[in-house]
Amino acid sequence: MNYGPKDALLVIDVQPDFMPGGALPVAGGAEIVHGIAQLMPSFGTVVCTQDWHPNWHKSFASSHEGKKPYDVVEMYGHPQTLWPDHCVQGTPGAQLHEGLPLHHASVIVRKGSDPAVDSYSAFHENYGPNRIRKSTGLLGMLLERGVRRVFICGLARDFCVLWSAQDCGMTVPTFVLWGLTRSVFPENDAVTEQAFRRASVSVER
Repeated sequence: MNYGPKDALLVIDVQPDFMPGGALPVAGGAEIVHGIAQLMPSFGTVVCTQDWHPNWHKSFASSHEGKKPYDVVEMYGHPQTLWPDHCVQGTPGAQLHEGLPLHHASVIVRKGSDPAVDSYSAFHENYGPNRIRKSTGLLGMLLERGVRRVFICGLARDFCVLWSAQDCGMTVPTFVLWGLTRSVFPENDAVTEQAFRRASVSVER
């Protein structure tokens, strides 16, 4: 597929803490970095998201007595996976991966900085105490730039990539670059792909 000046590449959470050996490793995460780096110069707009949590974030299992990573609890009326402490602000694991040519990035969106609310999507936080999802402002920026298509890659396919694609696909034609994503739970990839298609998001293999 050819990309042009009105296409945007959304690079989700390519950070050391999501790489093998990191605080919240995604199997095969390091395998996608080179391909993403090669792709970035082809787009008129490149957005990199960065998980950026304070200590004691409410999505961390360590913030819930008796809970362990990957347990699921109810938070503000919705299921919330509890995670290992990861991407804590200012730590090496929270930095964007050194293999990304960041001089090609048009904007960096930091998400998850509210200590009480998780944030998977690049476009909206997860549901908060008032049962709404706050906007990050990214969609407005893309529309003001005249972006006509959005291509999404990064980590992880079944969480932050999925939620970002679902939000984006409601307004702009959206494509997930499957080979440049990896899953926390790859055994659920068939369900994840169905969720993309239900959201009218195209899966490019």
